[in-house]
Amino acid sequence: MRITKKLIYNLLFIIIIGLVLYPPTKTFFIRLLSFSPSIIKSEKRVVLENYDWSLKGLNTNDIYFNSFKGKVVFINFWATWCPPCVAEIPSIQNLYNDYKDKIVFLFISNEKWEVINAFYSENNYDLPTYNSVNNLPKMFQVNSIPTSFVINKKGEVVVNKNGAADWNSSKFRSLLNELIK
Repeated sequence: MRITKKLIYNLLFIIIIGLVLYPPTKTFFIRLLSFSPSIIKSEKRVVLENYDWSLKGLNTNDIYFNSFKGKVVFINFWATWCPPCVAEIPSIQNLYNDYKDKIVFLFISNEKWEVINAFYSENNYDLPTYNSVNNLPKMFQVNSIPTSFVINKKGEVVVNKNGAADWNSSKFRSLLNELIK
């Protein structure tokens, strides 16, 4: 068998495709390509009108979303089987570690606690996680995950991000610092 340039290129192509499809490598590439989320300009922000939403705490107390009016809230819809979700969680965990006493963090999943708990235990995460009890407010009825929202004290949606992001960036931390003042 003669080794040609074409054979070498074909082998490299197959290896690259294999690496991209291999879950840990896929997660690495997603994390590498994630940027800080975009901030919605104040004149284009939508105000959340419906706070009627109950959440069942999986590793925390059950809550009623209405109790968070007037607070800065970070909401993330995710699942353990979703590579972009898994890719962004380390940055969210770092953010949560530093801001958990200043901001309300809500991690919403449709998965059972046993699945999430195994994932959290394996990765040393401790994010407050919930299942939705009733219909979500219309604004939060998302078609893809991960999807994240940041709501300011006035109830305005400041960030509405579909897909993975680097939530631990200095740009995003600056935004949070402004919002909690």
